[in-house]
Amino acid sequence: MDLAITGGTLVTEHGVYPADIGIAGGRVVAIATPGALPPAGETLDATGMLVLPGAIDTHFHCRTPGYDERGDFYTETRAAAAGGVTTLFEMPISNPGCATPAIFRNRRRLLEEQAIIDVALYGAPGTLSRDDVHGMAAEGAIAFKIFMHRPPLGRDDEFIGICLTEDEQLFQALALVKETGRRLVVHCESDTMLEAGIARMRATGRTDFAAHGESRPPAVEAVAIARLLTLAEALDASVHVAHVTCHQALAVIRRFRRDGVNVTAETCPHYLLYDEERAAALGPYARINPPIRSAADQAALWSGLADGTLDLVTTDHSTYLPAEKERGWNDIWRAPSGAPGVQCLLPAMMTAALRGKITLQKAVQLIAGNPARIFGLAGRKGTIAPGADADLCLYDPAPATIFTREMMFSQARDVDKLYEHMEFQGRVIATIAGGRVIYREGEILAERGSGRFLAAG
Repeated sequence: MDLAITGGTLVTEHGVYPADIGIAGGRVVAIATPGALPPAGETLDATGMLVLPGAIDTHFHCRTPGYDERGDFYTETRAAAAGGVTTLFEMPISNPGCATPAIFRNRRRLLEEQAIIDVALYGAPGTLSRDDVHGMAAEGAIAFKIFMHRPPLGRDDEFIGICLTEDEQLFQALALVKETGRRLVVHCESDTMLEAGIARMRATGRTDFAAHGESRPPAVEAVAIARLLTLAEALDASVHVAHVTCHQALAVIRRFRRDGVNVTAETCPHYLLYDEERAAALGPYARINPPIRSAADQAALWSGLADGTLDLVTTDHSTYLPAEKERGWNDIWRAPSGAPGVQCLLPAMMTAALRGKITLQKAVQLIAGNPARIFGLAGRKGTIAPGADADLCLYDPAPATIFTREMMFSQARDVDKLYEHMEFQGRVIATIAGGRVIYREGEILAERGSGRFLAAG
C-alpha cells in the first residue's frame, strides 16, 4: 500500500465506525478494523478525526478563460482542496460560453494545466445543434446547463448557447440532451416575470439591496420550474433544478416527482445559513440569483433536505473583484450576482451535522453520495469503498473554528463576505485526492496541473 489512514472514525452514508483505510494506485484497496492493515509507504494518523469521502461540488463557476483576474482553475481548486472538496463540476459560463466541442476542448486543456483536483465540465446545449451537443458529450461533458432567462446586460459573449427563454427552444434542448444520456441542469427563473420585476423596481427609483429580491420573488422561480418539468415530463427526460431557494419551488418539485418525473434538485449553503434580513447587512456581497429568501423559505429548505426533495447541497461558487461588488452599495443593479463559497461547503454541512441539524450520514449523502449517483459517478466518487478513487477528507470535529480571510485560498477572498468570520464546528485537517495528500494543516501540497479532467462515466 502507498498510504494508510489509521485511527480515525469512518463516516459514510450507511454508518459511522472506527476503521483503517489502505490506499494504492490512487484507489482505496482496503477498509480494515483498527490495527489490522499491513505496513504502508506512508501513514496518516487520524486519531480523533472523522474520515469522510471528499466532497463533490457540482455547481461551480471559475469562468476561465476570460476573467483570470478573478481566479482560475489553479486558484479556485486550491480553495476547494482546503475545504475538503476533491471533485468540481465547472459550469459553462466563460468567454466565450462553452457551447461547442472546440470551446469545450480548450477549457479541458486549461483545467489540465491548472487544476489540482478532478474537474468535470458542463456543456451548454443552447445552439440547438445536434453536432454541438453530441460532440461535447463525446468529449466527456458531465452534463449540460441552461438558463431560462436572457444573459445579464453586457455579458452576451459569456452566455453564448447557455440561455433559452422560450419553451420550444427548451423543449429542443431537452430532447437533444436526452439523446446523449446526460442530465440537463437548469437555472429556473421566468424571463418575462424577472424583466418585468426589475423594470418595476427601477421605475420607482429603487436601488437598495431589498429591491433585488423583490424584483424576482418566489413565483418567478416556481413558474419556471413548472414549465421545465412539464416539458421534461412530455419527453421523459432527466432534469436537475439548480439552487432551489423557496417553499413554492419545493412544492412544484414535489408534485412532479410524485407523478414520476425524473427530477433532482439542489440548494446552496448561503440559502441554508442566511435569510434576507441577515443578508441585507452584506449588501452587494450577498446579491445572488435567485435571491436569498425569507426565514420561512430557509426553514422550508431544511425540511426539503430532510424529506429528500432536495438531493444535494452545492455552492454556486462565483468569483469577482471587490471593485465589481462595491459598485452595488449605491446601486444594487450595478453589482454582479454571485459569491464564493467552495471552501465552506463541507465545513457548513459538517457543522449542521455536528450540531444536530442533520445526521453525519445525511451530510455525506448530500455533498458526496448523491452528487456521484445523480451524475453517473457512483462507485468511483462520493464513497469510501474498495475500488473507489481515494478521495478523502480528514476532519477534526472538536474545535469551533472562525473562518477568517487569512484561511481563504480563493483569489476572490476579498469578496467572500458571506463566510468571513462565520463559526464552524470543526475544521478540515487534510485532503487526499487520488491517493495524494494535497492539503494539510493550512498548506497546499499539490502542484499546479496535478488534477485531472473527469469525463462522464
